[in-house]
Amino acid sequence: VISRALHQLSLRAGGPFVSVHCGAIPAELLESEVFGYTRGAFTGADKDRQGLLSLADSGTLFLDEIGEMPLPMQVKLLRVLQEGTFYPVGAREQKKIDIRLICATNADLPELVRQGRFREDLYYRIKGITLETVALDERRDDIPLLVNHFLAELAGKTAQQVQLAAPVLQWFLQRSWPGNVRELKNLVERLSI
Repeated sequence: VISRALHQLSLRAGGPFVSVHCGAIPAELLESEVFGYTRGAFTGADKDRQGLLSLADSGTLFLDEIGEMPLPMQVKLLRVLQEGTFYPVGAREQKKIDIRLICATNADLPELVRQGRFREDLYYRIKGITLETVALDERRDDIPLLVNHFLAELAGKTAQQVQLAAPVLQWFLQRSWPGNVRELKNLVERLSI
């Protein structure tokens, strides 16, 4: 929610917003997903395919759970951030991109750096402006705002208006949210169904 808001309220709002969860894509596929590939780069690559970097050009790339990114991929990402160029898998020519990078993580990146599981140079490269969010349980005043936002999103997708009864919203305000905003959004979606 925060990364989309940052994008939509920025000078890059007219560009694409591309999001990827670094732990959701197997390590062996992450490079081709992020960088794209050329025809013949590997078995099954029967055509050129743009990667997420190209898709985010002139916009925002959101890397969720960057702490789960494999070390070899961290090296390649660092090069992209330093030079603004990259090679799609199997390509001989560099591609130039202009992106804003937003990263999120639940991990303690300085601790991962100490353990050798996250590159120190990449950590300092992405550590421009840090926004720390508190758990949803600690900001209950946001719950009605978020619920209304999620209901409006659903109405845009389904063309049906859904409202929560006051007792349901009151229950939302009283319960614990260990899954934070993702859990709230999921519950709103399930209740609307």
